[in-house]
Amino acid sequence: MRKIRIIEHISLDGVMQHENDEHFNHSGWSNPYRTPTGLAAVVEAHGTSFDLLLGRRTYDAWANFWPNAGDNPMANGLNAATKYVVTHRPESLEWGPAKALGADIIAGIRAIKSTEGPDLVVGGSSTLISILLEEGLVDELVLISYPLLLGSGKRFFSVSAAAQELAFVRTFTTPTGVVINTYKYVGALGRSAV
Repeated sequence: MRKIRIIEHISLDGVMQHENDEHFNHSGWSNPYRTPTGLAAVVEAHGTSFDLLLGRRTYDAWANFWPNAGDNPMANGLNAATKYVVTHRPESLEWGPAKALGADIIAGIRAIKSTEGPDLVVGGSSTLISILLEEGLVDELVLISYPLLLGSGKRFFSVSAAAQELAFVRTFTTPTGVVINTYKYVGALGRSAV
């Protein structure tokens, strides 16, 4: 059975948005804090072999960047991974290998999770993350927290999210103060740790 691991870059106030739009103008906010040490830790968090579980907007954004990012461990891993995508337009999945999850995304995710294969890594995809947490399908969360407050933007934890319990696994701090915390997903708040 595969594990689902969320790996997310967030500000201290929980903002995960990176792209500019009419309500958010802080694109590139994580760039000044990135270091070779931090990159090595993020590559390690992904593992040597993984597949991706992505929402359509994240898939499209990454498809425009990662195939042209050059020869490096992060790009190579993401480009080689099978991308399982929440989409109504499966015919347009050009950054491959890629497969649509189908009309019933929960059933699709459960089916993929029940197979043998590499872990499934989720990045970006805020709507998908909310669904995965609500359905109890997450096994691990890696939250990469940057030492800044953005105030506005798409948040990792939505206001309507149910209370969740996590168990601390490990932490790592980069020279620029980025803290990489790994947690095991426990479930709804109040359940005892397994």
